[in-house]
Amino acid sequence: MSSAPAIVVTGPSGAGKGTLISELLRRLPQLEHTVSATTRERRPAEKDGREYWFLGPEEFELRVQAGEFLEHVTYVSGKRYGTLRSELDRIMRAGRVCVLELETEGALNAKRAVPGAYTIFIRAPVAELDRRLTERATETSTEIGDRLELAHRQLEQAGAFDCVIENDKLDHAADELERVVQQVLAPAATMDS
Repeated sequence: MSSAPAIVVTGPSGAGKGTLISELLRRLPQLEHTVSATTRERRPAEKDGREYWFLGPEEFELRVQAGEFLEHVTYVSGKRYGTLRSELDRIMRAGRVCVLELETEGALNAKRAVPGAYTIFIRAPVAELDRRLTERATETSTEIGDRLELAHRQLEQAGAFDCVIENDKLDHAADELERVVQQVLAPAATMDS
C-alpha cells in the first residue's frame, strides 16, 4: 500500500476543480478520485456511485451519527455533501492515492483528519466564475447568486491551503496541478521503492 498522502482539491464553484481533476487523473494513473455522498437530487445523466453516492437526508444523518464520514458539510442549497471513510479505505487498500474534491470547509476538515493530506486551492477570476456558473444552467439565478457570494468568502480562505493554483488558462493550470502533485508524491514514491 502506498504511503503517499491524500490530495485534496478545493475552491469555489465554477473554478474548474472537476475539469482539472479529470485531467490530473488521466495524466497520473496512480491517483483515484473519491466518490462523495450527497443528499441532492440525482441529475438525469448521473449514476449512483459514479458521480456521487445519492443518500436520503435520514440515511445521511444516520451515517454522520455513526462516524462514517471523514468530513461533511451543508451547502448553500441546504443539501449535504460528505466523504465516506470507506471511500478512502477502498482506494488505499488498492494501493492508490486518494484525490478528494471538497468544498473549502470540508477540505480544511480533511486536512486535519488525514495525516499527510496535501490541500490545493483552485482559484479562477470572479468574472470567470460567474460565467461558468451561469453557463452550466444547473441552478436557478438565486442559487447562482448564493454560490457567487460563497465564492467571494472562499477566495478569502485561499491562504489556508498548501498551494493555490490560478485557473485562468486551463492547459497552464492542468500542467501546474500535475507538477505540484508529482512533487508531493515524489517522497512517497521514493519511500515505496
